[in-house]
Amino acid sequence: MHQILLVEDERWIRTGIRKTVEKTGLPFQVVHESTNGLEAYDWLTQHKVDLVLTDIRMPAMDGIALIKEVRRREMDLNVIIVSGHDDFAYTQQAIRLGAFDYLLKPVEQEGMKETLTKWLQENETKHAKLDHEHLASKDMNELSPIERVLLYIDHSSAKDVSLAVAAEKAHLSTSYFCKLFKKETGTNFSDYIVNVRLQEAARLLEQTSLRISEIAERLGYSDLAYFSNCFKKQNGMTPSQYRKNKSE
Repeated sequence: MHQILLVEDERWIRTGIRKTVEKTGLPFQVVHESTNGLEAYDWLTQHKVDLVLTDIRMPAMDGIALIKEVRRREMDLNVIIVSGHDDFAYTQQAIRLGAFDYLLKPVEQEGMKETLTKWLQENETKHAKLDHEHLASKDMNELSPIERVLLYIDHSSAKDVSLAVAAEKAHLSTSYFCKLFKKETGTNFSDYIVNVRLQEAARLLEQTSLRISEIAERLGYSDLAYFSNCFKKQNGMTPSQYRKNKSE
């Protein structure tokens, strides 16, 4: 379970947010609650969590100051802001300071689930990147068959590697390759490839001016509507919405 610190001065709001997290059915648990940023900061100096869900306006230390302290201490966690409509200027400031995302009060289950799912996906991407960097630093002769395939996928511009090609690179039968891949990575080969392709799509949308149809084609999607649906399922928004959001 991924651990959450909840920071909110109103007890009834804390209760509501905690229950909303539980109702998402995602692997998250509120392990501690604080009534203001100062109390939260003191607790964080002695404990470790993955996420902080915090209000902006609180006594003693507000959410903005808390984010600044988290960044100053280089704590390995993400902060999600929970704010009212009137706090949008503060919310923008929090995002500039490195807040992962924000939720508007009252926090709905759908919004909470979307944000936490986004965090899970980005966290998975972060760890996958670290794994690939680790693989790249190793001598090719030291790599396992699956590690060689992961490195091959990482260096493939199209990110559209078939099961047959992957099994051939590993010098294994497709059936045994699938079993070994699932055992070593914790995911199915097909799901892994889809995730990698959609991560690359997000990167191209953000960093290039390629048309969405060109990005889809580059990544092996002949059906633009299907590509858009897959992208929205993983990222919570369509490719055009994602590009607009990042440009803003």
